[in-house]
Amino acid sequence: MNSFTEENYLKAIYKIAESGDGYITTNDIARKINTTPASVTDMLKKLSKKKLIRYKKYQGLSMTEAGKMIALSVIRKHRLWEMFLVKVLKFKWDEVHEMAEQLEHIRSEKLVQHIDKVLRFPKFDPHGDPIPDTHGKFISSKEKSFQLSEAKQNSTYVISGVIDHSNAFLQLLDKSGILLGSKIKVKDVQPYDKSLAILLNGKKRLCISNQIAKNILVSNAGGKKK
Repeated sequence: MNSFTEENYLKAIYKIAESGDGYITTNDIARKINTTPASVTDMLKKLSKKKLIRYKKYQGLSMTEAGKMIALSVIRKHRLWEMFLVKVLKFKWDEVHEMAEQLEHIRSEKLVQHIDKVLRFPKFDPHGDPIPDTHGKFISSKEKSFQLSEAKQNSTYVISGVIDHSNAFLQLLDKSGILLGSKIKVKDVQPYDKSLAILLNGKKRLCISNQIAKNILVSNAGGKKK
């Protein structure tokens, strides 16, 4: 049985690999989980001994299939718990991440399967991130999401997710009325700072910074992710 710390490392390694070019260093992991490179090296040796990763000092690392499946299981539980906390217990989307960080280590697969069933087998969590199934597979979607900062002027999109999951960012979106499933029409893009003037749900006019737009994922209005 793997420890909670080992599971957290595997999840972090998987997410780094998912968002990068596949080459992962100890410094990448140290930054991700806020620890020292020396502590990372010690843990990588343990994970390598368990055959959950392939690791050689100074040569980077990669995940084995066994390590990847553990990481995906933790991610699945995390995102299902977030959905349960929002949909059933009525927490806000900015309140659930840290609670799910603790709940994701629950061992009972029967409980996880029951939560999945109660939620009617959701494909995405409250932040728009896909939930892997019991085999570690994600739903395939024809509709690709991309950053709002890359959107075209005078086109309409549907908000499909967020990149920044921090409380501050989600609370900012809440105050502006920007939620998953909201429709956004890009009215204007300022040449100076790339800030966007948008029309939210056909009614509310807002101006958002390029930094905010970079952290909002959208898809074409013809097809929703959720």
